[in-house]
Amino acid sequence: MNVIKLKELTTVPLVTLLLLLFSFFAHAQSGNLTVGGQVTDTSGVPLSGANVAVKGTSQVTTTNAEGRFRLAAVSPRAVLVISYKGYRSQEVAVNNQRTLTVTMEVEVNKLDDVIVVGYGTQRKAATTGAIASVKAADITQTPVVNVAQGLQARVSGVQITQNNAAPGGNISVRIRGTNSINGSSEPLYIVDGIQISNEASVTDASPLSTINPNDIESVEVLKDASATAIYGARGANGVVIISTKRGKNGPTRVQLETYQGIQQVTKTIDMLNAAGFAKLENEIYNSAVYSNPDSLGKGIDWQDLLFREAIIQNYQLSVSGGSEKTQFSISGNYFNQDGIIINSNFKRYSLRLNIDHKISDRFRMGATVLSSYSINNTIPTGATGLDGLATASIVGAALGAPPTLQPYREDGSIYPFSDQFNGRYREVVNPLGMAEVLNQKAIKRTMANLFAEAKIIEGLTYRASFNADLSSTLADRYSPLYILGSLEKNASSGSAYKGNSNGTALLHESILTYSRNLGEHSLKVTGVFGTQKNLGNSNSIEASGFPNDVTTNEAIGLAVNRTVGSYRTEERLDSYMGRLNYGYKNRYFIDVTMRYDGASKFGENNKYGFFPAVSGAWRIIDEPFLQQQNLFTDLKLRTSYGVTGNAAAIGPYNSLALVGSGSNYQFNHIYTIGVSPTGIPNKDLRWEKSTQLDVGVDLSILNNRISFIADYYHKRTDDLLFVRNLPSSSGYQSVTGNFASIENKGLELSVSARILEKEVKWTVNGNITFNRNKLIHLADDVKEYVVNNYVVLQTGQPLGIYKTYLFDGIYQTGETILEGSGSRTGGMKVADVVKDGRITADDQVISGDANPSFIFGFSTNLSYRKFDFSAFVSGVQGNDLYNLSRYTFENPLGQRNVVAGMSNRWSPTNAANEYVSGYQGGRLPITNRFVEDGSFVRIKNITLGYTLPRIKGVSNIRVYLSGNNLFTFTKYSGYDPEVNAFGGSNTQVGIDNLVYPMSRSYLAGVQFTF
Repeated sequence: MNVIKLKELTTVPLVTLLLLLFSFFAHAQSGNLTVGGQVTDTSGVPLSGANVAVKGTSQVTTTNAEGRFRLAAVSPRAVLVISYKGYRSQEVAVNNQRTLTVTMEVEVNKLDDVIVVGYGTQRKAATTGAIASVKAADITQTPVVNVAQGLQARVSGVQITQNNAAPGGNISVRIRGTNSINGSSEPLYIVDGIQISNEASVTDASPLSTINPNDIESVEVLKDASATAIYGARGANGVVIISTKRGKNGPTRVQLETYQGIQQVTKTIDMLNAAGFAKLENEIYNSAVYSNPDSLGKGIDWQDLLFREAIIQNYQLSVSGGSEKTQFSISGNYFNQDGIIINSNFKRYSLRLNIDHKISDRFRMGATVLSSYSINNTIPTGATGLDGLATASIVGAALGAPPTLQPYREDGSIYPFSDQFNGRYREVVNPLGMAEVLNQKAIKRTMANLFAEAKIIEGLTYRASFNADLSSTLADRYSPLYILGSLEKNASSGSAYKGNSNGTALLHESILTYSRNLGEHSLKVTGVFGTQKNLGNSNSIEASGFPNDVTTNEAIGLAVNRTVGSYRTEERLDSYMGRLNYGYKNRYFIDVTMRYDGASKFGENNKYGFFPAVSGAWRIIDEPFLQQQNLFTDLKLRTSYGVTGNAAAIGPYNSLALVGSGSNYQFNHIYTIGVSPTGIPNKDLRWEKSTQLDVGVDLSILNNRISFIADYYHKRTDDLLFVRNLPSSSGYQSVTGNFASIENKGLELSVSARILEKEVKWTVNGNITFNRNKLIHLADDVKEYVVNNYVVLQTGQPLGIYKTYLFDGIYQTGETILEGSGSRTGGMKVADVVKDGRITADDQVISGDANPSFIFGFSTNLSYRKFDFSAFVSGVQGNDLYNLSRYTFENPLGQRNVVAGMSNRWSPTNAANEYVSGYQGGRLPITNRFVEDGSFVRIKNITLGYTLPRIKGVSNIRVYLSGNNLFTFTKYSGYDPEVNAFGGSNTQVGIDNLVYPMSRSYLAGVQFTF
């Protein structure tokens, strides 16, 4: 009995406990959630096929074509793990949420990333050459007109100078130093397989400005011989490979972006006001030109009339998407930039189409079309001559304009200076009249690439591409009669020009690629045949003597004087190339490249050139002895050696005997056009040849948190084009041949770091380059060659050095004026360096060097939730500039204004030792007084952005504010230290002679993704 009771007592709590446990689990099960959401990239584009798993379980799903997923019976406390190839995996806590939005970020420094190389692609881990990659977001971080501006200070070993800051203005690019004297040092650009150049004068728009930077996906810069030898006779100056955006498999993606802003001149030059100018005029001419100077006050500020706040705006619409078989990408762009100088403007309309189609498993084809229409309204800026010639620039005209004169008549028309003050100031011009001169170029350009690719057998692929670059330029110039004074007008007044030029570049390339992995061995063989033809022609007419301005340059037949001109050129390049890529154990790599070029423009004895290169890499990180450490993520040594050429240094007919017009004569009182020899043939003329050694290391630590790349290079360029003087008995003055040698050697360092990676994300990037240039040899062992009054070539020295007298103050009253100085009391004194009691050319010394000690760039990106911030800094240190504008406007020769500092000029009652006294028609000696430190650090860009909460139908909306060229820290006295009046010249470098000044801009923009 008692036993039974005990069993009953025991059974009741057991049953109760089982009921409680069942109730608890049932309740827990009924509390599970159905969780859904969307996975996108940072631009809001859905990611199809991403894995979404419940951590610690086998429950997993993938996202659909719209990036959406759905998981049933998920615990409110579960953690989801989202992964997608090429992106960082994320863990997201459910926290009782039924809908989640996950934004995936690209995994950086992935060794399996593929980069673009010449005629193919290569895994980053397997690269043996010096190749730098730049993302599209970095290129368009600032409001750039062309891709080269976007690369500035972002790639080590690459120096980019904005020679002329006009809208669409000229820019020069130097990869690992200057490689030529009289030829081009600009790199070769490859845009989706289409080869183009960036040759233009300092006042022209850069040819790269015809390409929309917003269409670019990525840029690879090929720097060493192993990377560029595949381009043979065109690779010595480096190669920039530009890949435009292509479509991807997935839903259609629509992007709309626009920004608008204002631009301002960053600095103006202090000049004498009207009262100060009037006093100077009275002193120079020793008469009362102005009876009461102090009554004139400030007068006209001509810079204030010349410069303006200018609008910049950009609109971009892109549509991309596709299926597994066909992908497409289309974009349209409108860019409009007014210049900070009145009446200057650059407009560009552009269209792009990329399409890729998979015909079958063995065949595919695709096409790229880039088309643009650019209109460039330029203003005459910059000058190459000394002193008075600087007023040919509108900037020089504004600085030199007398502040005592008036800009406009009472009716609002331009008031020529020759009609004011009894015609006293006929030697200077009203800068506002110069702004009225029509100087426009309209450029139509279409670049197209069509390719077809076939898999012949497993691992063997044939690709045929057909490229065309078609351009047409219409140049219009007209100088109207109404800007001339009554004393200036004559039968030849009013001038016009109209010119049409056309360029056609056709290129076919056949590429055969074999790739195979055999166990621990990898092999890739590439063979290429290419043939290219370049055609050019131009027709022009120039005229003067118009009856009125009604028809401008559209009725040139009305002019009294007319001159016509024309030219036509043709050249061809045939190439045979081969490359072998071999890898062993994914640890040891060897690349061998060979190219054989035949060019029509080479001399008869040197029609073909051979350009080989070899490189190797050792991925030390994969060695067994480094497998147990946790510090290094990547460690690779690289080295390369090879030969490349520079055919761009040679014109199409430089090797031939040339004749030209101009030797005219009168026979029996009849004017006869004559033709005479203009060029002596040179059968041995050939490409400039660069031999380069590169040693580099790639290093990453702490799971790729910090990455470091270093390269040392030594490059020697021989057979440089140079002019050799000939005896007069030859009938020619000189001959162009391969007579000189230079070298460049340097060190490149770049570092990137991911400092914070959680809710606050912070990355930094920096690079610095040290390059040393030296002229080794000139023709006939010449030790020094005079380029102009202040620039020389000297063996043992770099290109771009200044040779001048040394400024030694001002000649004071009673001081002996040295023989040969050409000076006076109150005039400039130069040092008697050789101490012989007189001034001769022997007293000139090397006084400046335009080459920097180093260049650098630094950028940082910071994001927190929906906010993003970025900053970009660039700098150049240790370079000199020759400030020719100071030379002009520190010379008080009369009838033009001078710098404000001249108020402290020497006079019998003011023993100043810096500025000379006023002297009619005076000239200054070329001295180091005008050599200035051109070093600077520029806050190039600061951007603050915010991504708005998503709304229905819109994947992503981002708004941002941006400031560009905000601050420049420099000791330079001119408008801006980033300047060169001689554009892309290799010898005349760092010369400021009143070119278009740099601007500061403030922008607001918005980006939509649908």
